[in-house]
Amino acid sequence: MFWFRSHRGDVLLIAALLTAAGVLALGLFLTRRDGGSVSVTVAGETVMELPLDADGSFPIDTDGGHNVLVIEDGSARMSEADCPDRLCVKTGAIRWAGESIVCLPHQVVVTVENGADGGFDAASR
Repeated sequence: MFWFRSHRGDVLLIAALLTAAGVLALGLFLTRRDGGSVSVTVAGETVMELPLDADGSFPIDTDGGHNVLVIEDGSARMSEADCPDRLCVKTGAIRWAGESIVCLPHQVVVTVENGADGGFDAASR
C-alpha cells in the first residue's frame, strides 16, 4: 500500500534536478572570490571603505541607532546593534565578494567588494 508510486520518468527527473543543483553549487563554490575591502553605506550614502586585512572595531552611528562593525581574520561581522531584531548580528561573518550584511532599521549596508580576480571569464583572438 504505497501512496506514491514512482515511475522511471520521475526518478530520471529527480536525478537530473539533483545533478543540475550539484553542478550549480560546485560552480558557485569554485568561482567565488575573496574580498579586498568592505563598503559601509548608511541611507544609500557611502560612509566608510575599510580593507579586510586591517583588523579593528568600527562604530557606525546613524539617526536610527548604533552598530559596531568588526573586521578580523579577513572577514567582517556586525558585533553590536541596538535595533530590535539584531538580524545583522545574527548574519555572521562575510568575506566573499558580493556578500552583504544589512541592518534595515538603521539603514546600514555592509558589502564586500574588490575581490581578487578569479581568472579569465572568456578569451578572444
